[in-house]
Amino acid sequence: MKSILNRRNVALSGGPSRLLAVAHDAATQRTAAASDAAAHDPHAASASGSPADSVVEIESRAEPAAGATLPGEGASGPRPVSTLHAVPVMPAHLNGRPVQIADGAAFEALRAADELTTFRVYRCFAYTVSLFFHPPTLGYFVALHQESVLWRALKANDLDAAGSAFHLMQEQATRLADGETRRAQLVAQNAELARLIEESETQAERLRVDLQRHSEQEQTVTGRQHQVRKEVAQLEAQRIAAQAQLNKAHRALHQLKVATSEGVPHLHAR
Repeated sequence: MKSILNRRNVALSGGPSRLLAVAHDAATQRTAAASDAAAHDPHAASASGSPADSVVEIESRAEPAAGATLPGEGASGPRPVSTLHAVPVMPAHLNGRPVQIADGAAFEALRAADELTTFRVYRCFAYTVSLFFHPPTLGYFVALHQESVLWRALKANDLDAAGSAFHLMQEQATRLADGETRRAQLVAQNAELARLIEESETQAERLRVDLQRHSEQEQTVTGRQHQVRKEVAQLEAQRIAAQAQLNKAHRALHQLKVATSEGVPHLHAR
């Protein structure tokens, strides 16, 4: 008993101890020994005292030591596991405001029944983002359609959350339509390039026609100039011949005049 009490004092002072295991083992052995002694000699068992009382006393004294945290075992021993509790599932949040996934069939039914009021619409090629208001429930719906087919639908309790969801879906639709945007731009650019190519080819054809006409006209002018120079040369030769003939005629005429004048008598003036 003194040994057990000494161990208890050591455990309480901070030293390592195995008091709980030793106390229980000693109590078990003493209980078994007392049971055997009682079976052989009932009077000896009563004289020696109640073994159960001793076991209870030892366990009661050992209880505080068992609950104490030992420096050596606190770091390496297993940590206590906290009790698990049911946690309510919260809907997704956008900017701290609740937004839930809406039932597609219920949303389509409300839309078919004309119970939704359209607040905003964003259209980008085949994608359409719409913000609806449901007056009976004061709720809001944000829907994304692709080719007029519902793709996603969200439900919100206030306009701010619905507006945030609308902007997110708008950005998503814009990203999804980036390919369509690029395709439309390339189609327009290719059409513009084709038009410019056609205009360039037309202008080049006109220039080729002009050059051909200029070349033909130049050949015609060159031929005409050659013909004119030839005719001028011929006419010049004819002029020279005619001038020579005229000069000859003038000389003959002069000689005739001289010969005629020789037969006329000279009259003296009075």
